[in-house]
Amino acid sequence: MPVAEPEKELRFTRAHQAIGFWIAAAVLVMAALVFLLLAPYRAENPQLPSPLWGILPLALAWLAARIAIRCTRHAYLILSPIGIEIFPFFRPDQNLQIIPWAQITAADIDDPPTLLTLHFNPEKTAGTHISLSPIPKPRRPLLTRAIRGRLTPKA
Repeated sequence: MPVAEPEKELRFTRAHQAIGFWIAAAVLVMAALVFLLLAPYRAENPQLPSPLWGILPLALAWLAARIAIRCTRHAYLILSPIGIEIFPFFRPDQNLQIIPWAQITAADIDDPPTLLTLHFNPEKTAGTHISLSPIPKPRRPLLTRAIRGRLTPKA
């Protein structure tokens, strides 16, 4: 379903998390290549593993690449006119959490920005913690500025 007003949304993806999956995919492809490159030497040394063993790391590399693509493309946090939408890693379509702006009384972001705390009451006893580690480091100040700008009272 297309977004009604995409210009009013800020999307932050899990691109920082994707880096680890891309590295894992590359290492697994190299491991699969080792099995293939050892194939010609099996006649001389029959104790070498079969090249078919390369299918396992290749399948795992495919899985890691798929996860990396998903982390890069799909949102982790969306700041919309309604509120903050939090998409979990597993089953985001079922476990989506929407926190309306009206429910948020204050927001704390530690320095350097690694944790966002949204408070639901003035005493700051209720709220939620959101890790900012999936978001790339250069994008975190943008998130901080957007949340502070939204929660600052207009004069």
